[in-house]
Amino acid sequence: MATSSAYDALDWYDTPLYYDIIFDKGTRTERDFLMACHKKFGHDRSQTVLEPACGSGRLLQSLAEAGYTVYGFDANAAMVQFAQQRLQDAKLSGQVFEGRMERFVAPKKVALAHCLVSTFKYLQTEADAVSHLRLVAESLTPGGIYVLGFHLTDYADTCRSRERWCEARGKTLVTCNIQTWPADVRARLEQVRSRLIVRQGRSCKKSETVWQFRTYNAQQVRALLAQVPKLQHVATFDFGYDLAAPRPLDDEQLDVVLVLRRRP
Repeated sequence: MATSSAYDALDWYDTPLYYDIIFDKGTRTERDFLMACHKKFGHDRSQTVLEPACGSGRLLQSLAEAGYTVYGFDANAAMVQFAQQRLQDAKLSGQVFEGRMERFVAPKKVALAHCLVSTFKYLQTEADAVSHLRLVAESLTPGGIYVLGFHLTDYADTCRSRERWCEARGKTLVTCNIQTWPADVRARLEQVRSRLIVRQGRSCKKSETVWQFRTYNAQQVRALLAQVPKLQHVATFDFGYDLAAPRPLDDEQLDVVLVLRRRP
């Protein structure tokens, strides 16, 4: 897919501030949900947490403020630097490092790991997805949990889907439009495009990022999890992050949050 002439071709992960402005609104809700999951489903209550694909570090900071010892990694150097700086500015300790989801070495075993907002779907092959889950399992203490959130795909849907966010911080206003094309069923890939419009006073910047996600329906998720027996699927929720509203893992709800517990 060619980039529109009205937009600069730019990986939106190279602009962590704008990414952070868009997603920061949900930080407190997500943090509280993760802590509640840890309390309800985790058998190891020690306050240690690992975040694969930690991005701008918003959840690292929020969990560190709640007393957790935090570790996070990301494949993008700009995100890692931004996350390190925010912990330093907040006078919080934590370790942030560069790493890929399918091949990383955790600094130590943790009681809680999490990866939300569909980042898991960047792993475009079954082998990479299995590798990631196995590495997370090895990073968890027995009874530790992994909270994993992503969107399922309705393979019968032939329409494009769109999401839009508009958030401000100070004098910076960021509008984010994400469009997803119908999946290639055989390849199990879907085309995704993010467009950012950043306004600061009279200045207006426009950038566009295009990528592919791996697709899953509920049956494909179950087949994937069966390949990683060290992780037990103990609960499913949706992006409402309501611990009082568990749901089955099926195709009726396309946003899913899995709670996976490391077996002894």
